[in-house]
Amino acid sequence: MMSHPRPGQRANRGLAPHNRPPGFLKRTKLTLQFTGWLQYIPTAAAAGILLAAALVGSRIGLWRVLLFWLPLGIGILLTGALLVDLVTVKLGLRFFEPTPRALDELDTFGVIHTRRSCRSFQNRELTASDREELMRAVHRHTRPTHLIGTRPIRLEYVAASLKVWPTVGAREFIVAIAPRAYDRLAVIDVGRSLHKVVLHATRMGVASCWIGAGADQTSVVSHLGDRFDPADEHVVCVCAVGYRSRFKPTAVRAIELLQHRRLPLASLFFATPSFDTPLDVDQPPFSPFRRCYEACRWSPSSLNTQTTRCIGTTDDSGRTMARFDFCTTTASRYYAPLGLGIWCANWEAGCEALGLPGYLRVLTPEERGEHVTPEPPRYGVSWIADPLGAPPAYGPAPTGPSR
Repeated sequence: MMSHPRPGQRANRGLAPHNRPPGFLKRTKLTLQFTGWLQYIPTAAAAGILLAAALVGSRIGLWRVLLFWLPLGIGILLTGALLVDLVTVKLGLRFFEPTPRALDELDTFGVIHTRRSCRSFQNRELTASDREELMRAVHRHTRPTHLIGTRPIRLEYVAASLKVWPTVGAREFIVAIAPRAYDRLAVIDVGRSLHKVVLHATRMGVASCWIGAGADQTSVVSHLGDRFDPADEHVVCVCAVGYRSRFKPTAVRAIELLQHRRLPLASLFFATPSFDTPLDVDQPPFSPFRRCYEACRWSPSSLNTQTTRCIGTTDDSGRTMARFDFCTTTASRYYAPLGLGIWCANWEAGCEALGLPGYLRVLTPEERGEHVTPEPPRYGVSWIADPLGAPPAYGPAPTGPSR
């Protein structure tokens, strides 16, 4: 996701703020990154090091299997992989790839678990029907009545090859825009609304990738044109959309393997605000939400840092679930609230699929029965169970079959 400026910094530096000109190494890295070459450097470097090691090993003449043949074999394999990557990905010379099919046979949780960040897209644009359906989802999930906060947000479609990293081949994007004046609920709304669009896209067979610091701010703003006012608006993040390609750089495949891990539920869901007692997710009254916990656990987050936590509470009897409070573990102004909003999207989708009615609402410390404590953790929003499905005084309509 994003790195972001504080109020008073340059207007459009939400994606890559700088207080002073970057040094030589930084400039070189950015040049390689946004010209699309950085993805291939790790593979080339590893191959070069191994081949050099094999050369040294051949001169030593001892333990030839370990010091010569092993590094030589791996170095040759990596060199071959690099050449294939350059031809199929960088030059775009690849076999025909069919349009992915829709996932209509999957339930909500199947869609949530199937969704993965797409690091390589096919050399084709979305079909007109897919683009229209996607934009209908954008309109639906950004309506003022759908938001938790009171500040408007926008999701703008951009058809252009924006400068992004490490994703390759992306040529269509959804750009998330919030008010320039910082509003934490607006950032949460961006994460929640955009992820609901992402889930809808996943069911359609359209792949997606949240991109933050890996997107060049100048490129994004220039392609928005007069749809963006730097005096009043701020680009929070972008999301690449398109059809997934099986061709991707070897280094990108390694990144995906490293990021495909999640914390256990005992580290994410708690029974107390002090986060010292894991929530007993397998016992009533919390066991009906078991699949929702897993849905949140697999939510995407910046660098897979999983900065969202949840506190489950009961009523005075201790036998009836009352609400879940979603919090962030860092003071991040953008990364963490975005991640919390994504959790809310998965949570609401899961509750609706399970027929568990409730709604999101921001509660005061008094309503939560808590004292204000040093941050972090920082409270974000609560999901309140409501068997009657009564609409809240503010915030979105209840989720579940009562809608």
